[in-house]
Amino acid sequence: MTIPTEPIGSIPRPGYLVEALGEHASGRLDADGLGELREKALVDTIKRMEETGSPVITDGEQGKPSFATYPLAGLTSLAPDGVVIPFADGHTRQLPRLTAGPFRYQTYADSYLIEAKKHATKPVKQAVIAASAIGLIYPGEEVAGYDKEQFIADLVNEAEADIRRSLDAGANSVQIDFTEGRLSLKLDPSGGLLQSFVDLNNAVLDRFSEEERAKIGVHTCPGGDQDSVHSLDVDYAGLLPTLFQLKVGNVYVQLASETEPERALQVIAEHSRPEQRIFVGVTDPINPRVETAEEVRDRVLQAARFISPDRLGTCDDCGFSPFADDTSTSRDTAFAKIAARVEGTRLASEALD
Repeated sequence: MTIPTEPIGSIPRPGYLVEALGEHASGRLDADGLGELREKALVDTIKRMEETGSPVITDGEQGKPSFATYPLAGLTSLAPDGVVIPFADGHTRQLPRLTAGPFRYQTYADSYLIEAKKHATKPVKQAVIAASAIGLIYPGEEVAGYDKEQFIADLVNEAEADIRRSLDAGANSVQIDFTEGRLSLKLDPSGGLLQSFVDLNNAVLDRFSEEERAKIGVHTCPGGDQDSVHSLDVDYAGLLPTLFQLKVGNVYVQLASETEPERALQVIAEHSRPEQRIFVGVTDPINPRVETAEEVRDRVLQAARFISPDRLGTCDDCGFSPFADDTSTSRDTAFAKIAARVEGTRLASEALD
């Protein structure tokens, strides 16, 4: 038996790229200069990820400003004072606020995929942001001449296009990042906000065939930024039953950093659908200590007591640097953790044969 293993998405950017992004933002570096350094980082990231033995790779999100805001880069109808996301260590991230319609993505994720495939020898998965996350840019007060209903219709169209373009461009799979799912229970413990998020994302997924949805997955985690999280204190038992309503074939679940992983695994066993493959997180990007292959193996074997091995996969808990300016984890640490995940998953596969 071979248990599949996949990265989630981001890899910390090299120092020269982080510096270049700042220089570009301040007008001291032109787009061509930034593009050259992005390609240099992309080539190095793919080479190093392939060297870990990972059977599936990503581009490390070297070209994205963040996992969440890439569709908005360059959109002029935005104000900076949108929804604030607080993290446990006190720092925050703030989304922009939409000021006018119609809403259109400025960048689609297939643009990153196409560049990655030029350099990759392994299958490439593509991460996209959930429609529910982008939906947070619509303000509480109605935008003049552009009501919420029209915005949602446009958003569903755009989110569908983002996924479909990546599938058409040859993505091995498409992963929808849904970090706001767990956070929603902190904002609304009743679960109403979570259900509305799931319903919105399902409105997008309904536009795909069963065969297409088998290549689409969703990723849940408690956030991961600057070695902190935004919703690790939210009980998975409140999130997972609703999460599994999503019409996807793959579910990527942060688990390595959970204090009670077996409790979460029991909920997964009870509520996941038979056609869904569950990728369990076996490395913790926020913890600087690199897991051993044996630790990873044991986490996989623990999960296999709750989930049939033929429905099991492994992943990292989260991306290593979802926001471009996050340098809290080194590239060397990220690749070492990925290598441990790959080898530990191989050991578990052997043990389950």
